[in-house]
Amino acid sequence: MTIPPQSPMEGVRVLDCATFIAGPTCATFLGEFGAEVIKVELPNIGCPLRKFGTATDGGDSLPWMSEARNKKSLTLDLRKPEGAAILKDLARVSDVLVENFQPGTMEEWGVGWEALSACNPRLVMVRISAYGQTGPYRDRPGFGRIANAFGGLSYLAGYPDRPPVTPGSATLPDYMSGMFGAMGALFALRVAERTGVGQVVDIGLYESIFRVLDELAPAYAYRGKVRERMGPGTVNAVPHSHYPTRDGRWIAIACTNDKIFARFAALAAAPEVAGDGKWGTTRQREAERDAVDAFVTAWTGRHDLSDALERCASAQVPCGPVLSVDQIFTDPHYRARGNLRTIQDPRAGEIVVPNVVPRLTATPGRIDHLGPALGGSTDDILGGLLHFPADRIAALRDKGVI
Repeated sequence: MTIPPQSPMEGVRVLDCATFIAGPTCATFLGEFGAEVIKVELPNIGCPLRKFGTATDGGDSLPWMSEARNKKSLTLDLRKPEGAAILKDLARVSDVLVENFQPGTMEEWGVGWEALSACNPRLVMVRISAYGQTGPYRDRPGFGRIANAFGGLSYLAGYPDRPPVTPGSATLPDYMSGMFGAMGALFALRVAERTGVGQVVDIGLYESIFRVLDELAPAYAYRGKVRERMGPGTVNAVPHSHYPTRDGRWIAIACTNDKIFARFAALAAAPEVAGDGKWGTTRQREAERDAVDAFVTAWTGRHDLSDALERCASAQVPCGPVLSVDQIFTDPHYRARGNLRTIQDPRAGEIVVPNVVPRLTATPGRIDHLGPALGGSTDDILGGLLHFPADRIAALRDKGVI
């Protein structure tokens, strides 16, 4: 069957009322696959993400340019009654609204769930906050770092004799919550299509982290096991870490079962330690984790990274280089997969951003443009979508509503 060349989210309109990363990323994912995304920003100020991170020659930051891709910018002060009224007008002709203010903020402005769903019963509202819309901590502020800590990930990151560290990026929960938010929006839109009734998608930043910590919760409930920091190692698999190579690089090796370890042992010219040998089972290797890691380190230390990678790959031992971003830019696989996309922006010049994920073969996502100029679509949206006359738009601008 031939699939028509239509974007998956074509015909869906999203109001992005959120700030920084979590909520906006949810809207970005939908926009990459064809949804019309209207970014609602405070007049003359804009989303704080515009000033967060490395500045471009155009004035806005690189995070803004990358993460506000494909959006239209509408300036609108929701704190003013006229602004709240316009948002209600937009909600009537939209399918999804995304916000990530502290719970109760939208209600204070008169545009909470009850008010907006009264305007449009089919509306789906994605609400991302630090701790979610319910619970004793609902009113507390928070960012990604707090979510990493409260969600259980920071406790696991680092070495056992050192303080917990930020696991790679403090913004990881924001991006993950954006993904869960987009997924929730798709589920809710499916229900709205069948029933004509929308709903709230409620996500706490920490929940996205807690959800992906594999057996952390069941292992504690079932066995009373509290997982501790393990450096680059992991539970339930040995060797499964990062190992130094002769040329000063690092290789990741993951022997997740006994069969794979036997392949590595043969590769290291020590097949006797696998199978019926002293390290033949995961339990045996876990009991002598330091010795096993030293065994692997001795082997990787005799080889340059490229040689170690080739040997492991030939032996079907899962491996990969530990890459810095400059090495990512020169990696042939990244190049072949098109993971880096170069966009020529009229204000900032040439910008390289991560390409769209996931990759759909028949109806792929796309990047039409990077983050828009503040308020660049305000007149078009108010005049074209809501049919406001020019004098009304001018009056709103004079009053600071837009």
